[in-house]
Amino acid sequence: MRPSAGNVAAARIVALIPAHNEAGRIGAAIAALRAQNREPDRIVVVADNCTDATADNARRAGATVVESSGNRHKKAGALNQALDGVLHGLAADDLVLVQDADTTLVPSFVASAVKAMGPGVGAVGGIFYGEPGGGLLGALQRIEFQRYAREIARRGYRADVLTGTATVFRVSTLRQIRRARLDGLIGGGTSYYSLASLTEDDEITKAVRTIGYRTVSPAGCRVVTEVMTTVPKLWHQRMRWQRGALENLRDYGWTRVTAPYFVRQALMGLSVLALALYLVFTAWMLARGRPEFSPFWGAVGLVFVAEKVVTARGAGLKSQLLAGTLAVELVYDLFQHAVYVRALWDMARRREERWCAT
Repeated sequence: MRPSAGNVAAARIVALIPAHNEAGRIGAAIAALRAQNREPDRIVVVADNCTDATADNARRAGATVVESSGNRHKKAGALNQALDGVLHGLAADDLVLVQDADTTLVPSFVASAVKAMGPGVGAVGGIFYGEPGGGLLGALQRIEFQRYAREIARRGYRADVLTGTATVFRVSTLRQIRRARLDGLIGGGTSYYSLASLTEDDEITKAVRTIGYRTVSPAGCRVVTEVMTTVPKLWHQRMRWQRGALENLRDYGWTRVTAPYFVRQALMGLSVLALALYLVFTAWMLARGRPEFSPFWGAVGLVFVAEKVVTARGAGLKSQLLAGTLAVELVYDLFQHAVYVRALWDMARRREERWCAT
């Protein structure tokens, strides 16, 4: 039996925040939940192997604190432990909001998620934007996130990934995922979140869609999240994202659900090849002498610059000016391509990628 939108309107909502040493941020995350137009009925912070004041600060902010026990599986393991307790006593149409401790939700988030939870929708994901700061690297990430948000809107707010920053699940969806794992229909262990994936949010998206539900990210479900402030941190984050995405596809195989994801990864590979050929061709032309100016290619270049500037709108005027230079973003694109190639290489060599909390 498919859940109905009417049942969801009266649903109880439990917010679940997994946190590892987030003493400095947990208060803001809880405060943003308290400021929701529709406030969650309960806020639970899962203090996972914390060595700082995360638990104390969460209690002072008014949240219930559950401390993980012997967890060796990072975020997914902590969530699985907490969900066993949280789901007890909840009805099928009740909702669980899972959000990161380094993320704050706009006031409309919960109400927008409830409104979007119509028949056939199993989960509602957030649309994430980068927080201020981080210098040039932070600005580049904010531009990237802004463009990703535009792409979600262009696709009719379909969620291809239920972002780990914040996602609302139906209780019935989570229970069905666990049953599917127990029955061997999908892998990843015997609980709600996969313990075999580097990117539990990407994997659970495929799980939700594999059991027959749609996933959406409506415009009102915006969140502001942390940006990486150093290149090594960004490298570790993106390697985990890319390796996780590739390994999830390997584990699920080619299906009706995964086919678009395989195509997207193939297109990424083509873009890596195209940029490499462009740079080689440009270097060859420069080595031969001063290249001739072509009005046609000049016009194409101006259109390309305009597209970069327009799609950065919303990230701020400085970000638009940065996008207009092209050169800085070209370096950032090369970084992203290096991550893709390295992830493929490591996966081919079956090299283990360690989970890095970032």
